[in-house]
Amino acid sequence: MALSPRLEVRQSQGLTLTPQLMQSIRLLQLSHLELNSFVEAELLRNPLLEREDGAEPTDEAAEAPERPAELNAAEDTVDFSDRIQSADSIANGYDTEVENVFPDQSAPERLTDSTQWNERSGGDGEAADIDQFVAARPTLSDHLAAQTGLITADPAERLIAQFLIDSLSEAGYLAVELETVAEQLGAPVETIEAVLLKLQGCDPVGVFARDVRECLALQLREKDRLDPMMLRLLDNLELIAQHDLTALGRAVGADREDLLDMLAELRQLDPRPGRAFEAGPVESVVPDVFVRAGPGGEWQIELNADVLPRVLVNRIYYASVTKKTRDTAEKSFLTDCLATANWLAKSLDQRAQTILKVTAEIVKQQDGFLVHGITHLRPMTLKAVADAIEMHESTVSRVTSNKYVSTPRGLFEMKYFFTTALGSSTGEGDHSAEAVRHRIKQIIDAEQPADILSDDTIAEMLQKERGIEVARRTVAKYREGMNIPSSVIRRRQKRALVAAGR
Repeated sequence: MALSPRLEVRQSQGLTLTPQLMQSIRLLQLSHLELNSFVEAELLRNPLLEREDGAEPTDEAAEAPERPAELNAAEDTVDFSDRIQSADSIANGYDTEVENVFPDQSAPERLTDSTQWNERSGGDGEAADIDQFVAARPTLSDHLAAQTGLITADPAERLIAQFLIDSLSEAGYLAVELETVAEQLGAPVETIEAVLLKLQGCDPVGVFARDVRECLALQLREKDRLDPMMLRLLDNLELIAQHDLTALGRAVGADREDLLDMLAELRQLDPRPGRAFEAGPVESVVPDVFVRAGPGGEWQIELNADVLPRVLVNRIYYASVTKKTRDTAEKSFLTDCLATANWLAKSLDQRAQTILKVTAEIVKQQDGFLVHGITHLRPMTLKAVADAIEMHESTVSRVTSNKYVSTPRGLFEMKYFFTTALGSSTGEGDHSAEAVRHRIKQIIDAEQPADILSDDTIAEMLQKERGIEVARRTVAKYREGMNIPSSVIRRRQKRALVAAGR
């Protein structure tokens, strides 16, 4: 059979992701902060886009009689200069010099008119931003650098001190080896150690330590409590973490009463002395959706309009500019801008509708949680929600990423409601893994020092109480995920607490 080239025509169906479709999909998983940044960039790039800030004033509002002026905070900080006479005018009224009326005020310091006051307060007639006058929080580096001049006057030692300050971690620990510092600075290790010894006396006490033991030792030395018995206690920190008081007492050579007193002293120390200077503002979580109880017992779902960007397409501007231009490149640019603006407005609306649709299904399936609490949290998967609203599972995953919902039970990430299922032996339906974790924590919190429960016992209790079929290793995994120690360590902890209470 001879091989020869030939032409064939075939018809097939396929899904092609256009760049705009891919961008619309990406918008679903953006948080409100990332979405606002994206929209701001589009507003700067596209002249046909405008942010919808509210309704335009009507003619009736424009013709309304002028209301009497009211004082506000901005007027108190900016415009009150119009109501107060300057120093020169007051002096002229008394027919004398300014120095005779205001002897403590020199001429360059006087504010002679409102322009000078505006220059100091803002310069544009608006109230000065109060954030400009808030003192910045000192960092740990700044706090320690200010003390360096009091420790040493030698320029070489100051250079070494600054290098060591820059090498500190956020907790205040020295994160480099002294040999490495000596090699980088070309100085003897003995000199580096001498400077480090001086810096370890800085405030806060405990900084420049190389491990937890040294950090606690520095603080105890400052309190004049670093005796040989306390040193032996610091040498056995692993026994302290295990709460093995019997072995710890033998290693330290102290009776139980003295040992408990020494442990109480350790609890008063700060193992992270640099955390008081941790930089970075605390960012609050803003919900994307509000879920509230309606008057008829139903759930009302509302998007947070304060964080949802809204844009308008200025078609009037597009029509006026298109009529005036004759350049092909300019017309092509305007056409692309109009298509992009229409796509963005449509994508934002679709994103909002999709979030509402997914949230409504989550609320429908988790009604028991919203009414009764975490013990009634149902197991739910992305596929279950996707099938219910006839969407793809990946779409639901993107919608629930980086989104928060405010409910009567608190503020939760949308991903919180999706948990795996644990089987039930009673036939009442599966149990949510999150609800099981919560119940395990309740059981452990209710333990008595004389009756500490093992993982096997907790698994049996869950089986008897609610018919939850859970293995011992699953209980151990959930317990470790909540940073709850084993039954052996819990027994030692609670016995130590009881002994300390006595």
